[in-house]
Amino acid sequence: MHVQEFSGEDLEGVARGMPVIMQTRPDYRGRLALHGLGQAVTLSRTNSGGTLRTTRTPRLAARTSGGHLLRFCVYVAGRGHVHQHDRFAELASGTGVLYEGARPWELFSSDESQCMNLQFSRELLPLRTTEITEACARSVDPAGPAMQMLTGYLGRLFDVADELTAGQRLDAGRAAIELLAMVLRDVTPAVPSGDGPDEVLLEMMRMYAREHLSDPSLRVEELARRHHVSVRYAYSLFARIGTTPGAYLRQERLLAARVMLSDPRCAWLGTSDIAAAVGFVNLRTFERAFQRQYGMTPAGWRCEHCCPGSAPAGLEREMFPR
Repeated sequence: MHVQEFSGEDLEGVARGMPVIMQTRPDYRGRLALHGLGQAVTLSRTNSGGTLRTTRTPRLAARTSGGHLLRFCVYVAGRGHVHQHDRFAELASGTGVLYEGARPWELFSSDESQCMNLQFSRELLPLRTTEITEACARSVDPAGPAMQMLTGYLGRLFDVADELTAGQRLDAGRAAIELLAMVLRDVTPAVPSGDGPDEVLLEMMRMYAREHLSDPSLRVEELARRHHVSVRYAYSLFARIGTTPGAYLRQERLLAARVMLSDPRCAWLGTSDIAAAVGFVNLRTFERAFQRQYGMTPAGWRCEHCCPGSAPAGLEREMFPR
């Protein structure tokens, strides 16, 4: 087992496999304990002694390094969130989340936290590419039987890995990934098989919606008209992913607002500015929708999750594994 203790000044040696930017405070303290399980599989436990924001920007994601890696993070203690694929997964004690190195992502941990991390090559996970992408940045309920099995297994494996032979560690890593596949099949929305014209059209409509959230006139009718289909057909396409066009638009607008409210760089924007930026004309409508979705007001969310000034310029740097 490799063990490393580090401070905010020592973060350069912590990032492994995925080039990232790390932001924290000067008084940050952390600890990493890592087991290698063979075939590019690692199991690690990280203890964070303060706020930490880890970002893989589009520029970094475009690089070769880390593009084939997946990471499943189980929050043993503490709170945080992951943002990827325009989804925003909230993390609390016991929850897990998958994210992939090939795409940009952001991981935020607040205060004291402890995480168990399973990192491995994408090709080892026995799921289709579309299933993996749809599983990313979705919180896994800790109460689910499969998640309970995986969490217990990872904890026990971490404790005994040093006592295993190289072959046993290899088998144990494969078993962990098989258990993870079982977990992800329970949380992944129905994904259409193949790449037929309907799937392509649905993805085009979703992409258009994400790129035009700020347009308050974007409704189901406009989305259908832009893609030369009927409103009824648009509903049938979105039913493939278990939602409606209107619900998808609302969810994406609220997710975009949530990210902005969490970002210190947007701290100068008022709530009404953020509402307008994601396509809500009426501030009160935005506040009601946000509170229904997330259980608190936009102002309350910002107060709890936005940490301006948490990353001094001297501690914001690109990370590359040594």
